[in-house]
Amino acid sequence: MTAAPPVETGRTSDDDPATARREEPQRTYRSGHRALMGHLRPQRARMLAGVLLGLLGSLMGLAQPLAAKHVMDDMGRRGHLAAGPVLALSLLVVAGGILAGLGHYVLDRSAESVVCAARRRLADRLLRLRVPVLERTEPGDLITRATSDTALLRQTAPQAVSAAVTGTLITAATLVMMGLLDAVLLGVTLAVIAFVGVVVAVVSPRIGRATRHTQEAVGRMATALERALGAFRTVKASGAEQREAAVLHQAAEHARRTGVRAAAWEALSATVSAVVVQICFLVVLGVGGARVTSGAIGVSTLVAFLLYLFALAPRIGQLVEGVGQFQIGSAAAARIREVEELEAEELEAEGVREREPLPATVAFHEVRFAYRPGLPDVHRRVSFTVPGYGMTAFVGPSGAGKTTAFSLIERFYEPDAGRVSLDGRDVRDWPLAELRANIGYVEQDSPVLAGTLRDNLTLGVGEATPDQLRHILRLARLESVADRLPHGLDTHVGHRGCRLSGGERQRVAIARALLRRPRLLLLDEATSQLDAANEAALRDTVTDAARTTTVLVVAHRLSTVTTADRIVVMEAGRVRAVGTHAQLMDNDSLYRELATTQLLHR
Repeated sequence: MTAAPPVETGRTSDDDPATARREEPQRTYRSGHRALMGHLRPQRARMLAGVLLGLLGSLMGLAQPLAAKHVMDDMGRRGHLAAGPVLALSLLVVAGGILAGLGHYVLDRSAESVVCAARRRLADRLLRLRVPVLERTEPGDLITRATSDTALLRQTAPQAVSAAVTGTLITAATLVMMGLLDAVLLGVTLAVIAFVGVVVAVVSPRIGRATRHTQEAVGRMATALERALGAFRTVKASGAEQREAAVLHQAAEHARRTGVRAAAWEALSATVSAVVVQICFLVVLGVGGARVTSGAIGVSTLVAFLLYLFALAPRIGQLVEGVGQFQIGSAAAARIREVEELEAEELEAEGVREREPLPATVAFHEVRFAYRPGLPDVHRRVSFTVPGYGMTAFVGPSGAGKTTAFSLIERFYEPDAGRVSLDGRDVRDWPLAELRANIGYVEQDSPVLAGTLRDNLTLGVGEATPDQLRHILRLARLESVADRLPHGLDTHVGHRGCRLSGGERQRVAIARALLRRPRLLLLDEATSQLDAANEAALRDTVTDAARTTTVLVVAHRLSTVTTADRIVVMEAGRVRAVGTHAQLMDNDSLYRELATTQLLHR
């Protein structure tokens, strides 16, 4: 055993809640900056090219006041305009504009690449999230982070980079040129820049925090909208449109308030900077006029200095805006980073090995499982063995743990204790892609995705030949459905299959599972919405499949259970009995009660 650490009498910031609350924004502030730079780093070469082009264009703009001074001095000596100095000034203006435009285009293009890369990473991460992690989050907020937050990177990346590099260098070069013209007027200008710097330092962190709150509010609104649209018919049938609209209005109003707060801080920063620069211009004009009167500087020098001041004013505004945009981008990057740090499943690089030709065997060994710490166990020392071939039915009251068994086999969750085995091998030792390639799974609600009927049938399978599809359609009793659709298999079935009936969606899910030619077929109440004729036909299909594969069925109809080779009766998270229909009718009172009601509850 190690010795206990010495007791500290002093309190750290982690011990003091007030201090922790004060330091939390600073930690978020720094992590957001690091996250944003992580997004920009892969595009640094292209961004550097854009910055250099913009810098060259700005340098040509920097030379324009000197060229104008030369034009005025030359005109004073000659008494008329000379073609050479005017042509040089014109070339500086045109070339500077072209280079600046090219630089802006390159930066915008790199910003699009930053957004695309962020969205691709988020898409990969979201689809690989572990099921328990996804269940603890709100889909609407995740969608907002993948769309709205990544869009903020496009807005902020070019401005922040251009302001940080080009704006800083050109501002410094402009100040040097102004110093060469007159040190006194430069002193006045530096005082103004120092004041603007103080304003930016105070305001910019508040812009970042306000932006983060705005995006969080947008995420909450997306969550509320997804909630309502996900149960659209229920909302209408319940007459709850006004209630749900009120929830959305409240979320929209909260987003508006936080957005206004962020806009107010940005406006304050820009306004103060603009006013101070205008005051600087008036002071320079007054002091410069006095120095011209005293003969300390010439009129052309004052004109050149004022031109530099005019050129400096938008650069200061660019720097101020760039700092604000950097804060906005950092807030968005921090929210994206939170998704990237969520626990995800690992994908194996070697791919899926060739499957074994024989049906799979399944075994549970003293499995204990709860969905979250603190909740009651759903499985309490569950043990059973399913041999290859044949059909095994799971029956029992609602909450007995039947569907949970299927989730553990698929490794959507992992047991807290015990072992789930496939072919005698712990499912946790299987590469996930290989494990799931051996399994066909039909869920309770038989989800159908937006897209064509063909897309849904071949989901996760890839290409299928016309003969394979015709065979599967016949097995799943979908031939008449495909024939009546206007474009056959290429007909779009609508959001979540809304253009299909509940029974048709179940048949699509069964066909999809059969097309995978699985070694283990899991059917979770897969025929609950079918009429008697279709259920009887599909029951025969499943019985035929059980001759070449292992079939596990969560059943709610006696007709399905009586055809099973073995039946597992579950109650309160335990396996109560295992046997055939005849054996259980003689030996198990719960099964006898369920069977006599002709309905096995979920």
